[in-house]
Amino acid sequence: MTKLRVAIVGAGGSGLTAIKCCLDEGFEPVCFEQETYVGGMWKFTEENSISSSVYRSTVINTSKEMMCYSDFPMPKEFPPFMHNTFVMKYFQLYAQNFGLEKYIRFGQKVLNISRSSDFEKSCSWKVTSKPVVGDSEEIKVEIFDAVMACTGHHWQPSWPTFKGMELFEGVQMHSHSYKDFKGFEEKNVLVIGIGNSGGDIAVELSRHAKQVYLSTRRGSWVLSRLAEGGLPVDMVYTTRFFSYIPKALVASTVISKVNKRFCHSTYSLKPSHSIIGQHPMVNDALPHQIITGSLIVKPNVAQFTKNSAVFDDGSTISNLDAVIFCTGYDMRFPYLEIEPEILMENKVNLYKFVFPPFLKRTTLAVIGNVQPWGAINPISELQSRLACRVFGGQVKLPTEEEMNMDISMKREEMGKRYYATKRHIVQVDFTPYCDELAEMIGCRPDIMKLFLTDPLLALKCLFGPCTPSQYRLMGPGAWSGAKEAIEKAHSNTIYATKTRNIKENDAGSRVMMLVMIAGIILAIIAFRFVV
Repeated sequence: MTKLRVAIVGAGGSGLTAIKCCLDEGFEPVCFEQETYVGGMWKFTEENSISSSVYRSTVINTSKEMMCYSDFPMPKEFPPFMHNTFVMKYFQLYAQNFGLEKYIRFGQKVLNISRSSDFEKSCSWKVTSKPVVGDSEEIKVEIFDAVMACTGHHWQPSWPTFKGMELFEGVQMHSHSYKDFKGFEEKNVLVIGIGNSGGDIAVELSRHAKQVYLSTRRGSWVLSRLAEGGLPVDMVYTTRFFSYIPKALVASTVISKVNKRFCHSTYSLKPSHSIIGQHPMVNDALPHQIITGSLIVKPNVAQFTKNSAVFDDGSTISNLDAVIFCTGYDMRFPYLEIEPEILMENKVNLYKFVFPPFLKRTTLAVIGNVQPWGAINPISELQSRLACRVFGGQVKLPTEEEMNMDISMKREEMGKRYYATKRHIVQVDFTPYCDELAEMIGCRPDIMKLFLTDPLLALKCLFGPCTPSQYRLMGPGAWSGAKEAIEKAHSNTIYATKTRNIKENDAGSRVMMLVMIAGIILAIIAFRFVV
């Protein structure tokens, strides 16, 4: 039988796992990567690269055990929250371990992907590409049985419009081009936008600039990377059981916790929307920089003048040297002929955020184009596993009408929960969305079955962190190392922090073990009621 030939666009975190999933299904993947390296935006470059690049100091907001691929655990020596250099090392290790690089055409840009001449019969795609590295100008046209678009949505900067922007004589730049604090020393800098990039850049500059101002239209709830006791917050709260708790109760509980850390009203950050009505902003240093005066929170900008900014409340910043717009990115797939059919008026027309519902036979998948409450890599992997099962015919998608109903339902749910902004049109909750994809693949862990065969493992899967390896315990693609990876998640997380020998008291551990064993019966009863 002829191998299914699959074109993959991009060799970042989504593209790498797409290659691996294709190989697992016996396909022939060909990955087009316009840069000369794997890892995509996680590779820091001194110059503006062809695609996106993190800034020099970028550290991930999700812990390593929650962001790894399901069958390739993170090295225990890596810190719990990794600098971008460690993220790149992990991608390189993943590519080397599974031999992925030989399927990547580096320095090759995809110009266009369109329906082939016999699309009605074959559902195949015509891929046009050209080299962007070297002297060759040869344009290559090939036919592929399927396509996986893995370029994400963090590469096309979105520029806002403010009155008087053209009059301002200082530096104007988008966070897309920000590298580090150099050049901003002893300057007055205004950062616009209070997402994760805005918070990170404002905090970094506030340690070097003369004065930094952070402008926000709505305010934001600010989360810490750490939960009680110093464990990663996503390992404490991203659990299967926690996802069953009503969102209203979750919101009030989390608001209480974040306000105990610091009062958002006192720090001029409190928004009018719920804490679950926005994509989470994670920043541990922001309140410290505000309370020391090196960072001042301001409302939305009303207009600019030659060297100043005027705000909605009538206040003004004079002698302003630079403005950095941390205003996000526009979602684009310019190389896809069907882009107008999947992106319409700031709406995404994709079933499960992956599949165009209007194709006669699904041979195209968009991978990694979501904004999760949690890590993106495990989601991209599950999307890729599902896409490959769909391409191979093992999973049959619903009718076009049913897919459109699901798309509309998700759009309506997001509209009720989140304030209106383009970054919330692809927002997903980590565990429910992963379970949704896994259910279609057939790899969602059966907790009741686990309670009968391995109750301690069942407890970890229900009440412990929903680590990616849970989706390798059973079903298609099951991995023999999944159980061990789940059981070692906690010890692997803290391994890098245990750099000094400290004598521990075993009494607490024995009590915890007794509580866990006693809790098995209660957990089984509780699970029957919540599911």
